[in-house]
Amino acid sequence: MSDMTKTGTELFTMYTTPWCGYCKRLKSQLAREGITGREVNIEEHPESAEIVMKANGGNQTVPTLVFSDGAAMTNPSLAQVKKKLTELA
Repeated sequence: MSDMTKTGTELFTMYTTPWCGYCKRLKSQLAREGITGREVNIEEHPESAEIVMKANGGNQTVPTLVFSDGAAMTNPSLAQVKKKLTELA
């Protein structure tokens, strides 16, 4: 499990795999904006795949972001993530 931040106050957890191009793209976009969250590799932590499958109708689709309010987004755009974080603020 790697953390994009280590504050313990993450507003979201991003579930990823190391080979996912969409995950890498979103991570770099978030980093450029200074947006941090917790990252969990579902291949290293298979139990976390259950969370992803629950959010995606049984599919292990990444990136899946789960926010502090329990809402989930699959392969969101940077704009969608920023909008959701504004709602949580």
